[in-house]
Amino acid sequence: MEDCEDFSEEIKGLEAESPRAKIAARRSLVFSSSGFNAGKVESAAAVASSPKVNRITYSDRFIPSRSSSNLTGFALLDKSPSSNVSNVSHGSETREDSAAAYSMLLRTELFGSDPGGPMVPSTPEKLLGGSSRDSARTPMSPTRNLFRFKNEHRGGAGACASPESPFSLSPVGLDVALAGTVTSPRKAPRKIARSPYKVLDAPALQDDFYLNLVDWSSLNVLAVGLGPCVYLWSACTSKVTKLCDLSPNDGVCSVGWTQRGTYLAVGTNLGEVQIWDATRCKKVRTMGGHRTRVGTLAWSSNVLSSGSRDRNILQRDIRAPEDFVNRLVGHKSEVCGLKWSYDDRELASGGNDNQLFVWNQLSTQPVLKFSEHTAAVKAIAWSPHQHGLLASGGGTADRCIRFWNTGTSTHLSCVDTGSQVCNLVWSKNVNELVSTHGYSQNQIIVWRYPAMSKLSTLTGHSYRVLYLAISPDGQTIVTGAGDETLRFWNVFPCPKSQSAVRNTGIWSLGRTHIR
Repeated sequence: MEDCEDFSEEIKGLEAESPRAKIAARRSLVFSSSGFNAGKVESAAAVASSPKVNRITYSDRFIPSRSSSNLTGFALLDKSPSSNVSNVSHGSETREDSAAAYSMLLRTELFGSDPGGPMVPSTPEKLLGGSSRDSARTPMSPTRNLFRFKNEHRGGAGACASPESPFSLSPVGLDVALAGTVTSPRKAPRKIARSPYKVLDAPALQDDFYLNLVDWSSLNVLAVGLGPCVYLWSACTSKVTKLCDLSPNDGVCSVGWTQRGTYLAVGTNLGEVQIWDATRCKKVRTMGGHRTRVGTLAWSSNVLSSGSRDRNILQRDIRAPEDFVNRLVGHKSEVCGLKWSYDDRELASGGNDNQLFVWNQLSTQPVLKFSEHTAAVKAIAWSPHQHGLLASGGGTADRCIRFWNTGTSTHLSCVDTGSQVCNLVWSKNVNELVSTHGYSQNQIIVWRYPAMSKLSTLTGHSYRVLYLAISPDGQTIVTGAGDETLRFWNVFPCPKSQSAVRNTGIWSLGRTHIR
């Protein structure tokens, strides 16, 4: 007991000394007490555990007391059950987990965190052993409010659209990338040249709304009706060829190429339809049946449809000896627009009676009648991207482009363009269409369907843009007007690279004559 009392007295003496003296005295006590027997050590332990003695242990190293520090807010204290392991093993595991967490964070920033993706492993919280309640508190992101500026973040559908913080240090993007959202750069709108890259003079090109005097073949040859003559302009060689010259008392009212581009149909002012072999510049056949001018033509394989001022549509099979095989009756005024669908099953016709009719291959009466237009319907175009989608445009008193579903016989939408709609053509490469206009703005508009947003408005013609044709590659359009010019525009992208045609060679800027 005397030894125990002496040991207690020495401990009390150490408490009154400075920390440096405490450490030195502690070392002397350790070495001096090494000769105690087992009974004396147990007695010293009993005295140390008594309520009168303060429970402070000393070491040869200075370890600061963390009892007064609030480390929970920094997530530096692991609350998981794994914190009961020894300090040495816990330190090594923490370093390994921190390295794994950094690797995971970098991978999540780069590739996103789609749970269904094969390349994205578990989240950093799971690697660190944190619970779902503490998933937002990791060594890489301590707390929700620590060192963060207040963010006006509201829940709902627009929460993901919040702008990136100007104080973000992430080299990749938004913090929401950790939740699997990777922002992508916004596509720049396609640029369309505002001026034509080529202009052809076309003397005697008529300023008549009801005629169709320009067509572009699949062999890249442009046919133009000028007065009583038809001229061919090769886009490959820029060579101009005079195909035919009608009699002085006759004139060309319409032209139309076959799908293969080897034969050209010519509608005349006297009501005839002539078939010409373009390669040999030779007339193959002349067909009658109309009493007056033939203002519009449309091919469907071996069947040629012709519309006339006599209000009739004639179906002609060029393999048959007869001039026509069917007469389609329905319009009450001049037929000025004809277009076959891409599957050759439906024929759309428009007339000066403000009517839009749809016919099938065998009918002699229209199967569909649309009467919403309030002016002549010349502009007609079938969509190459959606079966049964038809677009039509009205004249000066109407000024609207309307869309129809011929499969369900429904009117889909209407867009007021502000001026007379003269022509429509749909792009084969993208879901866009172009319209040409007359009174009073004489403009050309490129539209994106179905939003019908304007991609570009082109001007240059001083008269109504009455004629329109598209190149076989689907990138270029040619427009004609009463100002006796043909203008070539690059408006649509190419099918694969989405890039415009280079203006080199024969496509370079210039102004030449069609005849």
